[in-house]
Amino acid sequence: MSDDQDKDSKTEDPTEKKLRDAAEKGNVPSSRELPIFASSLAFYIYVVFFLPDGISRIGNSLRDLMEKPDQWKLNNATDVVSIFVHLGWEAAALLVPALLMFMIFGLVSSIGQNMPQFVLERIRPQASRVSLFAGWSRIYSTQGLVEFGKSVFKIIIVSVIMVFALRGEFFASLDAMFSDPQVIFVKFMIIAKKMMVVILLSTALLAAVDFFWTRYHWYEQLRMTKQEVKDEHKQSQGDPVVKARQRSIARDRARRRMINNVPRATLVITNPTHYAVALRYVREENDAPVVVAKGQDLIALKIREIATANDIPIFEDPPLARSMFAQVSVDSVIPSAFYKAVAELVHRVYAAKAQRRRVR
Repeated sequence: MSDDQDKDSKTEDPTEKKLRDAAEKGNVPSSRELPIFASSLAFYIYVVFFLPDGISRIGNSLRDLMEKPDQWKLNNATDVVSIFVHLGWEAAALLVPALLMFMIFGLVSSIGQNMPQFVLERIRPQASRVSLFAGWSRIYSTQGLVEFGKSVFKIIIVSVIMVFALRGEFFASLDAMFSDPQVIFVKFMIIAKKMMVVILLSTALLAAVDFFWTRYHWYEQLRMTKQEVKDEHKQSQGDPVVKARQRSIARDRARRRMINNVPRATLVITNPTHYAVALRYVREENDAPVVVAKGQDLIALKIREIATANDIPIFEDPPLARSMFAQVSVDSVIPSAFYKAVAELVHRVYAAKAQRRRVR
């Protein structure tokens, strides 16, 4: 009951991270029927294009061995070995193409589904692999029933089709057994072709169904609950509470660094209490004034306090203060639109300094 509830709760599609993690652990969709179809196709191609010549050669060798024994010397062990080597080469010429084709088609069918990768997770010892309960659950699971159905299909359907396709060849096969060896091979090759056509069509249909079913079942197994999606998002993006705390700490540090720059300011422009913008202008440093600090409400009051404590001139110009606060960021040069207004204030600051020097 709990398994059904768990499946019902998995309503969300798997995320890219979930799919990637599954692939890294070796959990990828792989149809077992596709390699069987590839092997059947390889054998059919072998029967059509390679087997006739091979059977002809080995048939001629066997006929010469049986009908003309005087041509084969058997005086010592070397002669016996030479006969076996000759027959071995003929057998190898017959079988090696089949082995190569099975290997090539099998690799292509596997690589076509998933690129090969070395996954330690697949060879790691797991108790579930030797657990009777886990094994019983796998056998009688949905996937186990599907595998059983495929086996039944292969046994019953293929057998029935095979009987209808080959029942006309029964008596012809018996007659061929009393004919020339080459005729026997040719006859059985024709029967093998018919058998392979039936097997090939059956495995092709089964492989096509199994290919799509395997991917559908794999995708359904990786579906996630809403909570799993939230947890994964939290892990990948970070806990919102922690990130908010980090942003708060970063803002506090930036604010303290900005406040520490206020004593370096040349002048402060205020709203008078809601906004405050501290500017620094030194001809040797920049061509235009730079905003070293800005703030509103409590931070504006703090900027005013520091400016007063350090004898930095404070000018009340609400429109200018609001505009600069909104448009200029800290550590940035003021735009040219503010040059004229700020230049007048800077001129007054330098004029006041010059006046004080003359008084002294």
